[in-house]
Amino acid sequence: MPHAPSPRRAPYMDVLDALEAEIEGKSPGDAISSENELCERHGVARMTARRAIGILRERGLIETRWGKGSFVAHPAGSDSGDERQDGLK
Repeated sequence: MPHAPSPRRAPYMDVLDALEAEIEGKSPGDAISSENELCERHGVARMTARRAIGILRERGLIETRWGKGSFVAHPAGSDSGDERQDGLK
């Protein structure tokens, strides 16, 4: 019986996996790769990188600050996560 080809993985999943690995080596408040860096590194469109970042944001693993980038989120319930680094609540 011939072997069926495995289904191709969506490109955003590869970016998501890479970002999850990147986050593991960082501390809360550390910056993660920018959309532009992800696009260049993985050869994907901006919307693909944005989708991966959005999933991590929905999971509470990162937070994004407009004009500044995305950062590793503080653990839920930690006092250090109550005040953002830019001084805004």
